[in-house]
Formats: sequence, C-alpha cells, structure tokens
Amino acid sequence: MIFFSYFGQKLTSKKMQVKMELFGRFIRHHRKQAGLTLTQLASQLNMDSANLSKVETGKRAFDARKLFRLAQVLNLDYQKVSNEYFSDRIAVMLADRPNYQSVLQLAEEKIRFYRQKYSTQIEFEF
Repeated sequence: MIFFSYFGQKLTSKKMQVKMELFGRFIRHHRKQAGLTLTQLASQLNMDSANLSKVETGKRAFDARKLFRLAQVLNLDYQKVSNEYFSDRIAVMLADRPNYQSVLQLAEEKIRFYRQKYSTQIEFEF
C-alpha cells in the first residue's frame, strides 16, 4: 500500500481514493447529462467500465493525465474539470486537519513565491 506523508500525517492511498467521491459524483452527473453510458465514457477514456464505476463511487482515484480527455468527451471547459479534480484532492488532504485555513493561507503564499521565482518575463522591443 502506498503512503503519503503530509505534515506528519500518514494517509494511505486507499483513504485518499475513497474520499475523492465528490469528483466521482461530478463525473457521473456530467456523463449522464451528456447521455453517455458508463461503458461509452470508459471507452473514450481508455479505461474499463469497472474502473470508471469505482471512480464515480469514490473507490478509486481518477488519473489526472486523463483530465483533458474527460473534458473533451463531456464537452466541458478543461479549467472547470481541472479545478474540480484538484480542489477535491486538496480537500481530501486537509479534511481532517483542524487548522486547514492556515494551511491554505500558507499554500497561497508559497504559490505566489513559486510563480514569481519561476515566471519568465519577456520584454518586447518595437
């Protein structure tokens, strides 16, 4: 079993997968709205329907590498799909932490730092 260490807390991959049920519900809702069966969507994502069913019920994590294809097949904005996926992942990691707001605030500061450090500035001359 895979373990993730997050601020000294060990989370098993199973615990993370089980709790990602909100993204699974998101997929199921939009799959049905698109008029696709589980088998049809699974085929479009190069998955078997049993695994997609587990994703939809929160028993298996969705492969982030398939997010763009999922957005295409369901005719959704990629940014919306990506936001749903990553916000669910973050929520799973922080759900049991009593001080999750301070962790999120610190993460925002670190994001600003990394964006500033690694952004490339291009000067245009006319």
